[in-house]
Amino acid sequence: MSVQSSKRRLALVAVATMACSGLVACSDAGTDASSPSAGVEVGGQRGARDASAPGASGPVVSTTPRRAARDVPVSTLVRVRAAGGTLASVTVRSASAQVAGSMSEDRFAWTAAERLEPGTDYTIVTVVEDADAGERTRRTSRFTTQDLTLDEQTYASVAPLQGETVGVGMPVVVSFDLAVRNRAEFEKSMSVTSVPEQVGSWHWLSDNEAHWRPKKYWQAGSEVTVDVDINGVDAGRGIYGQESRSVDFTVGGRNIYRVDARTHQMKVFSNGDLLRTIPITTGKAGFTTRSGTKVIMEKHDSKRMNSETVGISGSEAYDIDNVQYAMRLTYSGEFIHAAPWSVGSQGSANVSHGCTGLSTDQARWLYSLSKRGDVVEYTGTDRPMTFTNGFGDWNKSFSDYAAGSAL
Repeated sequence: MSVQSSKRRLALVAVATMACSGLVACSDAGTDASSPSAGVEVGGQRGARDASAPGASGPVVSTTPRRAARDVPVSTLVRVRAAGGTLASVTVRSASAQVAGSMSEDRFAWTAAERLEPGTDYTIVTVVEDADAGERTRRTSRFTTQDLTLDEQTYASVAPLQGETVGVGMPVVVSFDLAVRNRAEFEKSMSVTSVPEQVGSWHWLSDNEAHWRPKKYWQAGSEVTVDVDINGVDAGRGIYGQESRSVDFTVGGRNIYRVDARTHQMKVFSNGDLLRTIPITTGKAGFTTRSGTKVIMEKHDSKRMNSETVGISGSEAYDIDNVQYAMRLTYSGEFIHAAPWSVGSQGSANVSHGCTGLSTDQARWLYSLSKRGDVVEYTGTDRPMTFTNGFGDWNKSFSDYAAGSAL
């Protein structure tokens, strides 16, 4: 994790209009006597008197958190409410940043649009206008948030990467380094939007990983934004979201490769056009290649392949140092790659340990065409692709996939 301390960077959050009802819970109308003296100019307007001084009267300001509160949860959204006057301005800030927020239409209430940082002192400065008296009143309160260690904060990693161009089968993958028990609260704060707009859903694979995919393969050329606005969100069991993340990526051309293990052929389609039919070999008896929809997860122009890493030993063991043009399809070790040693069987027999082997020339050509997220659809075997063995998101119907949402 690339975080140097328990402090997290503030994430900018869009301001939303908030209703004024229900904003007084856990509030305190008290003020801070250390505020500036009366007669200060506030917001460029003269005549605001300091109601934080002892004995001051006038409009009542209620705040959440209350004045001088300590160990305030970082999941708190600051709220301010005025009675006997309207809010002219509200400023909530720490020594390093100001907290964004929105005013209700009637100007009786203000609500923060972002949560808080751990171990931080905050000041709330409110200017209230009393229309009948024709004057403005300034009130100040302060509070301190709870401090958190890294073991009390969960950090989100996001794929695809910022600016990446991916294939039409690429899911959005959000991984958390600490378990999220309050999945619904986190999912409410995570969104995927695209141009053009496409229907999709989150699916939680575990408390540490959530995926999002559209109902159908992405439309080629889509521009996608992922917002994981989990900074300060309560993950449960004393854990909070550590940092909000925002990632923009692009969906490239529609590459779909169709592999038939019975005919030993791969048909390569790009944007609907059949570019090539390539002779291939897949897994032999005992090492059958899985049928189903797979997605290219990573690419290596050269990779060492050692069978011991996937549990193959004895007479079937292998250790090949320079396997060229390797593209991973499953966590369990299925790749598409150059296999010059099996050219004589490519197009006629299945002789591999589960990978899809091509000639070096064909593998080089396919590798140069491919990108992470391209789709490889396998048929012809009785061994099914499993949902969690790689980016297996397309091996469920959309209704079953959406059932994995926490909302």
